[in-house]
Amino acid sequence: MKPHDPADFTETLVSSESVFEGRLLKVRRDTVNLPDGSRATREYIHHPGAAMIVAQPDPDTILLERQFRYPLGRHFIELPAGKIDAGEAPLATAQRELREECGYTAQEWRHLATLHPCIGYADECIELFLACDLQQVGSALDEGEFLEVMIVRLDQALDWVRDGTITEAKAVTGLLWAEKIRRGEW
Repeated sequence: MKPHDPADFTETLVSSESVFEGRLLKVRRDTVNLPDGSRATREYIHHPGAAMIVAQPDPDTILLERQFRYPLGRHFIELPAGKIDAGEAPLATAQRELREECGYTAQEWRHLATLHPCIGYADECIELFLACDLQQVGSALDEGEFLEVMIVRLDQALDWVRDGTITEAKAVTGLLWAEKIRRGEW
């Protein structure tokens, strides 16, 4: 059952302008009509979308990556993920990223969820996949990409969520999802 929303708070576009266009992100500034007839400005980031993988060598372990993230100036532990290329299906992105970043392929794939991580300031959409029955084939990192791949017990990864070692939101979501799958709840 979905939540009932009797009121319509839809904002309608009046005008749109590009503020910045980078290799990955684009920043837009839109003028919108609000439901009460007044106008407002909305600034947001346009993102091409991403796929993230809960890759499990077995139900009790998970593949994680440790990499430096420049905006926050520190290393983060994350699940494998990557940007969806133009014209690429999300599953193909997940398969490519698992191979390139972690050096694995998977025989079994399952779509778990669609996530919108930053709805207040970005249109990013992340497709979450489960990958099982893994085979190691060797990684092929992109130029300028540096990361450490770790196979970690799921219980240890969840402890890292609890103690604040893992704080990246997508990783937290994926790990909690993996725990639910292991328990047979999803």
